[in-house]
Amino acid sequence: MTTPAPRPQAARITTATQSSSLVDVLERVLDKGIVIAGDISISVGSTELLSIRIRLLISSVDKAREIGINWWETDPYLSSRAQEMMETNQQLLQRIEGLESELRALRSAAPATQPESPSA
Repeated sequence: MTTPAPRPQAARITTATQSSSLVDVLERVLDKGIVIAGDISISVGSTELLSIRIRLLISSVDKAREIGINWWETDPYLSSRAQEMMETNQQLLQRIEGLESELRALRSAAPATQPESPSA
């Protein structure tokens, strides 16, 4: 019986730059945050036809809160509590409208009283 010949090892090429995985890059971006901003303007001559302002912020939730951004907490499409608050607000507005209409009805039904002029 013969033994198989050992396979030659693949030559490794070492580089001076260290590569980062996508996870590392994403972790850094979310930790520090990144802002992408741009303006697009379409003009004919000196007349501006279209202007688009683009602002994009990518960060973690903690970083966003740290810099004062928390719109998702009150967006009714993203927060169940915000949806509940909107429904409560609608109910309160309906109650106010009902109370105001009752008050108008009571005022119109009350007899108009004239203040008496003092007798001389």
